[in-house]
Amino acid sequence: MDQDRVILARITEMVEDERKLRESLASGEIDGATERRRLGELERELDQCWDLLRRRRAKSEFGENPDDARVRPSSQVEDYRG
Repeated sequence: MDQDRVILARITEMVEDERKLRESLASGEIDGATERRRLGELERELDQCWDLLRRRRAKSEFGENPDDARVRPSSQVEDYRG
């Protein structure tokens, strides 16, 4: 479960990065295009992290090795959301 903690720590970092981006836009440090681009990158990576964490937990729940779960491409992760 150490890997799960690493994934959760990365998620926390990305959420903080999102907050900082929004503050930077509000203070005029960056423009809207930069914020949107960077937020898009963060959202894709967040989706991948949450997907990996869910699949690791499912494997553990069903007696499989969670370390067999791998990060899936963002296009694949985003496709199932709809």
